[in-house]
Amino acid sequence: MKFTRLSLLAGTAIVVTGMAAAETFEYSIDGTVFEGYIARPAGEALGTVLIIHDWNGLNGHEIARADAMAEAGYVGVALDLFGRDAELAGIDDYRRETGALYSDRALFRARIAGAAEAAAALPDVPDQMVLTGYCFGGAAALEGARAGLDMAGFVSFHGGLGTPEGQDYSATTAPVLVLHGSADPVSGMADLAALMDELRDADVPHESRIFGGARHSFTVEDSNDWDADANAKAEASLLGFLEEVF
Repeated sequence: MKFTRLSLLAGTAIVVTGMAAAETFEYSIDGTVFEGYIARPAGEALGTVLIIHDWNGLNGHEIARADAMAEAGYVGVALDLFGRDAELAGIDDYRRETGALYSDRALFRARIAGAAEAAAALPDVPDQMVLTGYCFGGAAALEGARAGLDMAGFVSFHGGLGTPEGQDYSATTAPVLVLHGSADPVSGMADLAALMDELRDADVPHESRIFGGARHSFTVEDSNDWDADANAKAEASLLGFLEEVF
């Protein structure tokens, strides 16, 4: 099922093969209401994987990733950083929502931390968490790392790799994995090299995997950048990373 926005009613459970259940949940940060999605494995969870969405908001892409995490034995939680009532009808809307957070890093961090706290407060969610994200969400995962969030690890899928002025990785206490395409026109190989230097200098355990020829949104099936091979390898890299940090 493909979602444009979350279409399940909050608190409505659905049974999925290989999963115990999945449902949406609501939370509030500074008066704004958000809606996330959680999928739990059929057996005891190995850990929690938090997923931050692309610039077009939480939709079927992130829901499918959360479901895949549950199938693999983890609690998968897709987080919302824009708000339940955000208008997301096209590129201008996406730019408005992401721009508001990129231009206010305190607000950006408050929403990442608040969403993670809301996920942690849900029943049967393991305390050990890894923060991941796609595109905008990949940049958000790195923002969370720089903010010093208490995570077992951070994973960026084709995210923006630049470090804003005045920020660094001195507060990062968990490993960082970067999964990126060599042909990404948004953050190129020079940005990746600079990030690796920053992480090395900050003594943060780090690793990157580069997918030759893959462009920006290589994990998104309905995008022009979809690359099935790179996507499969990136997902395998994530699972390997999870086995290491949990």
